[in-house]
Amino acid sequence: MVAKQKLISGVQIKLLKVIPDERGRLTEILRSDEAIFEKFGQVYVTTAKPGVVKAWHYHKIQADHWVCLAGRARIGLYDSREDSPTRGLTNEFIMTPEAPFLIKIPVLVYHGFSGADPAVDTMIMNIPTEPYNYTTPDEHRHDPFDSAIPFDWKQTIA
Repeated sequence: MVAKQKLISGVQIKLLKVIPDERGRLTEILRSDEAIFEKFGQVYVTTAKPGVVKAWHYHKIQADHWVCLAGRARIGLYDSREDSPTRGLTNEFIMTPEAPFLIKIPVLVYHGFSGADPAVDTMIMNIPTEPYNYTTPDEHRHDPFDSAIPFDWKQTIA
């Protein structure tokens, strides 16, 4: 669910078109000829069990492109960039496969998600702009429940 809200500078949303037929459905996620596409690093899938929070982290080098493939994800973003016109702003999204969209998360923006479906694991596909570097990971973490980031992961959603 993409609610109308002021987006953090650099965050982009792409509504995805689902093409159903008698056999199932096809959803095009990301194309190299779209303005939202920057470059390809790799593709991976991450999951969260119901109620589990996987946050906060940010990247100094890579942008992320998230899509929810299963379950229901509560996405949180926070802009702590000192030179950003949206410094201090948070964004919240509910992602589901039934109303699919892609969210592009720029470098230096804190992000995370929680498994918001009480019955199944939530599955997020990420298409980052860089491959994972096992020697020096571009992964910078922060406590999800630290009040310095004004986002309440304990809040429940309907």
